[in-house]
Amino acid sequence: MRACLHWLLVAFVAMAFAGFVHAADEPGVTVLEHGEAARSDWHAKAPPAAGWMPVTLLDLWHERWPGHDGVVWYRLRWHQDDPRRPTALLADYMSMSGAVYVNGEAVARDPSLVEPLSRTWHAPHYVLLPASLLRAGENVVWLRVSGLSAYQPGAGLVRVGDPRALQQRYRSERFQRYDIKLINLAMSAVLGGVFLLVWLLRRKDSVYGWFALTELAGALYGYNHIATTVWPLPGTDAWQAFNAAFYVVAAASYALFLLRYCERRHPRLERVLAVLSVLALLSAALVPAWMGHHRNLWFAVGGLCYYVAIGWFLVQAWRSRRPDALVLAACLLLPVLVSFRDFALFFGWVEGTTYWLSLTSVLTLIGIGFVLSYRFVTAMRQVEGFNLELKREVEAATTELATTLSRQHTLELAHSRAGERLQLVRDLHDGFGSTLIATIAQLEAAPGDTPRTQVIATLKELRDDLRLVIDSTAREHADLPAQLAPLRHRLARLLDTADIDSRWQLQGLEGIELDSARSLDLLRLLQEALTNVYKHSRARRVEVTLHRVGTQLRLAIEDDGQGIGAAARADGGAGLASMRLRARRLGGELRIESGDAGTALRVEFPLPV
Repeated sequence: MRACLHWLLVAFVAMAFAGFVHAADEPGVTVLEHGEAARSDWHAKAPPAAGWMPVTLLDLWHERWPGHDGVVWYRLRWHQDDPRRPTALLADYMSMSGAVYVNGEAVARDPSLVEPLSRTWHAPHYVLLPASLLRAGENVVWLRVSGLSAYQPGAGLVRVGDPRALQQRYRSERFQRYDIKLINLAMSAVLGGVFLLVWLLRRKDSVYGWFALTELAGALYGYNHIATTVWPLPGTDAWQAFNAAFYVVAAASYALFLLRYCERRHPRLERVLAVLSVLALLSAALVPAWMGHHRNLWFAVGGLCYYVAIGWFLVQAWRSRRPDALVLAACLLLPVLVSFRDFALFFGWVEGTTYWLSLTSVLTLIGIGFVLSYRFVTAMRQVEGFNLELKREVEAATTELATTLSRQHTLELAHSRAGERLQLVRDLHDGFGSTLIATIAQLEAAPGDTPRTQVIATLKELRDDLRLVIDSTAREHADLPAQLAPLRHRLARLLDTADIDSRWQLQGLEGIELDSARSLDLLRLLQEALTNVYKHSRARRVEVTLHRVGTQLRLAIEDDGQGIGAAARADGGAGLASMRLRARRLGGELRIESGDAGTALRVEFPLPV
């Protein structure tokens, strides 16, 4: 921190030394500070014949002739022994614009000497005088200065003499009064644009937005120090009005920037500052002449905003002892001290033509840019630290989740094996077991000398039933009609042995494919139902209907047997329970309708998309 303050002070002293190294008058240079002045109208082409009075430069005529808007002529004399000696002239200050005449001949002239006036008050006028224009003995310099009484019009010192010395002074004066302000303007515009983009990308952190607005409004105000015309405004009054308005907006934004930097909010104060800014802009737009003539009041209000905000921030920085806040406070302290002198110069309490604040504003901009960058980098480091911590937590959660999933996978595998065993038991009961029971019943009812061919046929039926289990399980997808055909053939033969007429109606099944699990559920449900008809119904006829209706598949099995009692439907046994479970796995619900006229089983379930 001490090193930072040390280098800031060294830089300030170096800049001040560079600016004032030519303050003393050089040998071979004559300073014209005493002369005469007379006022005239806007369109005067020549100095007036009367009304002259002695003056000492720097002269501001609004004190002598209050309310005079127009032209004032200044007459200065100097003595030169040798007119052939190289001679230059340096007019230090003419506000707002002017022309320079030597021995009655124009040697320098601003573009516009009437409203809208040119603005050359911020730079000196340097002229290398031709030898033919000079006289041996007395020479006369005329300054024709155009200005408005409300804006401190007047003329500064004039120097004549050695061209090299005056050109060096001209460059020094131009640097202090024009170049350094151009640098400040460029830095303000660049920093304002950069932090405006930062704020647009990070809207929650309004400190960047208020700093951007401060710099952009300050750049508009600072343009007053380098502009040579009042374009695009109509005249000097409007220019001065908007200049004061931008100063007030910059001051209000600066106060809000410091509030946000300290992470503070004062809604009432913020509303007052917003109203003040809007009022200043509206006044500049609607009553520019009034606001321009009262610009001192507006500048005083803006200056008060600056001083109060900076004073409050210095206290907060001292209390918090944050490194970035202390650096910013140090960067603000020097400009505040210098600004007292500049305010005194602006209000006419001291004499001068150069504002010193521009010599320190570069340091201020560098300091503010540093602390905002420091704040941004600190926030990014916090984000990076948060990301690292989050990464560690995610890795730990991932490891824990992987362990949990591994245990869950192990449990699912065990559950799947148990399910597969249960499914195999049900399949063997509903299919192979049913066929085996039916076959045993047939053999028991057959005479003792049952032919060998009948036993072989029975074994083939058992083989076919086992094949149904294998085929439906082995194939992932298969055409439904192709899967129904073998089962239909076997069941029809089984029902024929009990003199039961079976009729099948299959409609719209082309192209329907079910996965192996659903196919086996459907086939087993059919097999179980028809086996029950064969064993228990004593029916003479059974109808099997399977058809597609939109995205649904409807199955109906109706017989004309003796029906199923209520108790049997409620209890159901293993067969009915298995059919209900299969119907639910297919996505439907088994409905049983039974009475003296027979029994009907119905299932409706959705087809795969």
